[in-house]
Amino acid sequence: MLLKTVLLLFAFFVVSTATFLDPKVEVEHNPNRTASRNFKFNSIASPRKDDAAAKAILTLIDGPIDGGSGELTALIDGLVPTNEDDPGANVYFRAGSMGGRFRMDFGSPLDISQVVSYSWHPNSRGPQLYKLYAAEGSEANLDLAPKRGVDPATCGWKFIALVNTIPKQGEDGGQYAARVTDSSGSLGRYRYLMFDCYVTELSDNWGNTFYSEIDVMGRP
Repeated sequence: MLLKTVLLLFAFFVVSTATFLDPKVEVEHNPNRTASRNFKFNSIASPRKDDAAAKAILTLIDGPIDGGSGELTALIDGLVPTNEDDPGANVYFRAGSMGGRFRMDFGSPLDISQVVSYSWHPNSRGPQLYKLYAAEGSEANLDLAPKRGVDPATCGWKFIALVNTIPKQGEDGGQYAARVTDSSGSLGRYRYLMFDCYVTELSDNWGNTFYSEIDVMGRP
């Protein structure tokens, strides 16, 4: 059962940061009965192998990756899980933990048009709940590895969006795609993205999302 408590925990964090941008977060869900390894959605494209994230460097900032999880590079290899419960093809934090943070480095600033995250699990590890931050790289007070408990907005990071695909009712399992865009066509020009991931439920130890892939598209 997904708990409203998790969402309440976010209220404090979002209030102080949500005014920086007015992004659009689109969510699509394939329930268990229709989900397949093709990751086909109505309007959000399937994971790509040639997006900007494919050449990025991923670094764990905080939080324990589960022993059964794939390496962080599984998020950008363009490959997707072969079935609904394929731990090694996903990235997820340790059971019982409250999630964690990881950084994506493009090597130089990139004009980003969209960020898309994909996940797949038959139960509570399907939905996504994370905050997306970005940094250009030249911020005077930039801390590239802020630990949990440190507000990234106080150390050079810009809050981009809260991604929450937790269903209000019905089944939570299946595939999810969450696309973050901005009405201007650009989320901004950044070298770094940081994903601050949280559990989707607190009723047991199995609330850390199975993240399957993250695509980042740059503007032409």
